[in-house]
Amino acid sequence: MEHTAVALPGKHARTRIREDQSWGEKLFVVLIYAVVILFSLVCVIPFWIVLADSFASETSFLQHGYQLLPSEWSLDAYIYLLQGEQFISSYKNSLIVTIVGTVLAVLMTSMFAYVLAHPMVKYRHILSFLTYLAMVLGGGLVGFYIMVANWLHLKDSLWALILPYLLNPFYAFILVAFYKSLPYEINEAATIDGAGEMRLFYTIIIPISTPVIATVSLFYAIQYWNDWYLSLLFIDNHKLHPLQLMIRQLLSNLNVSAYVGGGASYQVTAPTNAIQLAIVCLTIGPIVFLYPLLQKYFVKGITIGAVKG
Repeated sequence: MEHTAVALPGKHARTRIREDQSWGEKLFVVLIYAVVILFSLVCVIPFWIVLADSFASETSFLQHGYQLLPSEWSLDAYIYLLQGEQFISSYKNSLIVTIVGTVLAVLMTSMFAYVLAHPMVKYRHILSFLTYLAMVLGGGLVGFYIMVANWLHLKDSLWALILPYLLNPFYAFILVAFYKSLPYEINEAATIDGAGEMRLFYTIIIPISTPVIATVSLFYAIQYWNDWYLSLLFIDNHKLHPLQLMIRQLLSNLNVSAYVGGGASYQVTAPTNAIQLAIVCLTIGPIVFLYPLLQKYFVKGITIGAVKG
């Protein structure tokens, strides 16, 4: 029985307009590009408005509101923010919480997920059920506050912003699904060569789990960077406030002069609207620069388990 070899088109062949395509195919390609361009504009325009209007003067805001191109440009918002100590302090707090929290959370979650996925662990099913139960039910706000503030004595400490998020059950189950897809023969071969469980995990499992760990790392980094709720609960000292809580206070028009001027008695006319946009632009910077570095791993990570064969 003879088999006829068929040449497959390139991966971009269907999304290019070629001479050998029919009018229907060309129209379909044009519609695809039109939809993608339209969707991109819908996503990009709000970011552009925020960026452009952060350089607008307060007079321009009061007269024209939000514009694609401000009628009057000004750096007053950025100068006003950077002249105070609170912005630098909040930025430092957010960076510390995000970096330390992400590293510790990824380390703990990956180890815990490895235990849940290991076929030789005796009580892994019970641990998985308890993890799922904790994810569904939770401990309640009152008990959570008493544990962190009274039992652990983490009030007015950056650890109160780090420790509660060290283990996310959903991210743990993502790692469990990946670990279970790995052949157990890897473990057996490493054990025969004399490797212990710790060496096996850190020298073999972690390197081949880079895509899913990078994905979980991005999730944790965004979670830590965007969180303001824990600081609202446990941080009374404004010097320990992260950026997100600072944004919340500014958007609520609460105590603006105390944040950017250094104290409540510091009274000055501030470009309030432009400040709100300027601090948003400065806040999203690290995440915007982080995502391109992890994008290739992120795409691999979210598709793990989608096709198996």
